Amino acid sequence: MGCNHPNVSQLCVAKVPFFNHLEIDEMVKIAEISKHHTYVKGDIIYQAWDPLEYLYIVHIGRVKIYQLFESGKEQVLRILEPGEFFGELALFTEKTLETYAEALEKTNICMIHRDKMQQLMKEYPTIALKILEQFSQRLDAADKLIGELSVKDVEARIASYLLELMDKQQSTNIILPVTKRDLASYLGTTQETISRRMTKFQKQGIIKQEGHRKVSIYDVDILQAIALEEM
Repeated sequence: MGCNHPNVSQLCVAKVPFFNHLEIDEMVKIAEISKHHTYVKGDIIYQAWDPLEYLYIVHIGRVKIYQLFESGKEQVLRILEPGEFFGELALFTEKTLETYAEALEKTNICMIHRDKMQQLMKEYPTIALKILEQFSQRLDAADKLIGELSVKDVEARIASYLLELMDKQQSTNIILPVTKRDLASYLGTTQETISRRMTKFQKQGIIKQEGHRKVSIYDVDILQAIALEEM
């Protein structure tokens, strides 16, 4: 589903770290060159081997980025929320994609074509610097996850993830942004293991689960201690 309303696109670009430092008239200019699309839960926004042509910005909703192997195994790489972006490699290469992007719920996306983004970076060098800053943060996060997968056991990885959500959501009452199946894929384990470890944390009085997605963290100190444990 498509929509190219400037006001919607302006609100969309205003959420993004590498645009929100610009003046209002500059953001309006960017909004005018962006496309706006709405996807329903389960829609594939792009798939492996599609051409890399756009920068995508999540306006409303959530998006899962994942790889799909020949065995049928799915590896979740990132879960993106409003204000976050993907498809950024389109800005620097014309390769085809190697990942899939899927809407996890009704999701509004702003899209800016590679050629137009490259022109924007020439006009506003600060945008390019902000994008590099975001790349650096993502590389740091990826390195951290790889390190945790190699040296931390499942309990430590789950604890680290819950603490990250607590920091991101600025609350000890957190909402899991994905299903336990997707969380298991992201943390390199199984859905059953996630469920067992979360239940164990609850029995120990560290957390309380409410429904499928709500988690209240009762003992941050113990959770931090678990997160630091290595195999």
